[in-house]
Amino acid sequence: MALTPRLELRQSQTLVMTPQLQQAIKMLQLSNIELNEYVEREVERNPLLEFGEGPEAVGEKPDPVDPRATERAEASDGMVSADSRLAEPGDASSGDDAPLDADYENVFDSDVPSISPPADSGEGLGDPKLGASGWLEGRSGGGGGDGDRNLEQTLSEGVSLHDHLEEQLALAFADPTDRMIGGYLIDLVNEAGYLTDTLDSAADRLGCTMETAERVLGVLQTFDPAGVFARDLKECLAIQLREKDRFDPIMEVFLDNLELLGRRDFPALRRICNVDGEDLAEMIADIQSLNPEPGLAFGSEQIQAVVPDVYIREGADGMWLVELNADTLPRVLVNSRYYAELGRKSRDSKCKSYVTECLHSANWLVKSLDQRARTILKVATEIVRQQDGFFAHGVTHLRPLNLRAIAEAIEMHESTVSRVTANKYLACSRGIFEMKYFFTSSIPSSGTGDAHSSEAVRFRIRELIDGEDPRSILSDDQLVEILRKAGIEIARRTVAKYREAMHIPSSVQRRRTKAMSSHSMA
Repeated sequence: MALTPRLELRQSQTLVMTPQLQQAIKMLQLSNIELNEYVEREVERNPLLEFGEGPEAVGEKPDPVDPRATERAEASDGMVSADSRLAEPGDASSGDDAPLDADYENVFDSDVPSISPPADSGEGLGDPKLGASGWLEGRSGGGGGDGDRNLEQTLSEGVSLHDHLEEQLALAFADPTDRMIGGYLIDLVNEAGYLTDTLDSAADRLGCTMETAERVLGVLQTFDPAGVFARDLKECLAIQLREKDRFDPIMEVFLDNLELLGRRDFPALRRICNVDGEDLAEMIADIQSLNPEPGLAFGSEQIQAVVPDVYIREGADGMWLVELNADTLPRVLVNSRYYAELGRKSRDSKCKSYVTECLHSANWLVKSLDQRARTILKVATEIVRQQDGFFAHGVTHLRPLNLRAIAEAIEMHESTVSRVTANKYLACSRGIFEMKYFFTSSIPSSGTGDAHSSEAVRFRIRELIDGEDPRSILSDDQLVEILRKAGIEIARRTVAKYREAMHIPSSVQRRRTKAMSSHSMA
């Protein structure tokens, strides 16, 4: 067969996404903190954007959605909008009312690139320096102006474990050689307080004897917090017990058999340690009072409180009211007057082109924020409709639910629903839940009834174990029989998997624990 060049025509359909559309898609899955950080950078970059003072948003009143789930009309207060100061007719802002160039709600390209910060910012979305203690503090509602910063609300940087040990090192050693060895060992300590390398390896690198390294390590192990510079869990606990003057030969034997404690094999521990049940209970209490990871008290990341994106309330007529948390939404305005002024004064074509580009970018950001808020509200409303039993009666009435069911109900793609529910939280009278919490797998019914939610089944298993008689511990087989009588068809291995996922020990371990507890009380 001869190889010759030839021309062929092929027809195919592809989705071409503009950078603005990619921006809108990625904004869906940003958390409220990440969204505010991104908008902060856009306002700094774009001279036509500014933060609004107070809820000036506009939006159409939503249609009723269900006898049991309805959107609150006031939710539109949480939407963002363009400034009402429109530019003069005929300028570039006339395209502001044009529809979006594509419907991002149904774009499901999994390879959408991440939102890139402006070239002059030098910061990324994930930069920990841009948290709530930086740009976000001091603004009212999630999008304020240049108000005064409240210094009392600014998070201070905690002392790291490395710095804390370095301070003690300068006072513990007068010999420069010992201080150098101690500094090297400090560098080998991980965030939990353990040495990450063997002492003989460290001595070889430092060119010192093992005796010198052991002597320096012995001093380092007296540093605060107690238990640092340990090479394993046993040594960490032993250091803390020595400080409390509770380390003796019997306790040393106990630490040598910690695996028995993990298996809750208390009879074997009593035999090996040659103690009675009361003494063993005291030794276990001493171990439980220790910190197996002492270094984590230093340099840990600040825990940010979860701020819900959506509120669910029960109205006076029994219907569920779904509304956005307006405090988490940045209020952004487009200063069209400034654009018109720049357009009149600009003589350079490049300057005019830049200002026009800024206007289009600002209008798109405002529309994207508004569409993001509406999409979140739409998905949350459908979740409430599908899981109304949970909000009324609790976790036992949680129904099996997947992304496809929500996507089909609101006529969106599954990937869009997945992006919307990522890093979003819902607050109701039963607490704050991640939106993904309401998507659970299905456990079939043993009869003709409806299927059961896996989360509800896990809750039922925990209830049965918490309420079991200490003299009659329920095995996994017995749990299966009880659940089948309740109309839940489930396999034994599934019960075991759920129990282990909830960190509930086996029936043998629970029997030993409760027997030990009853013996101690006696």
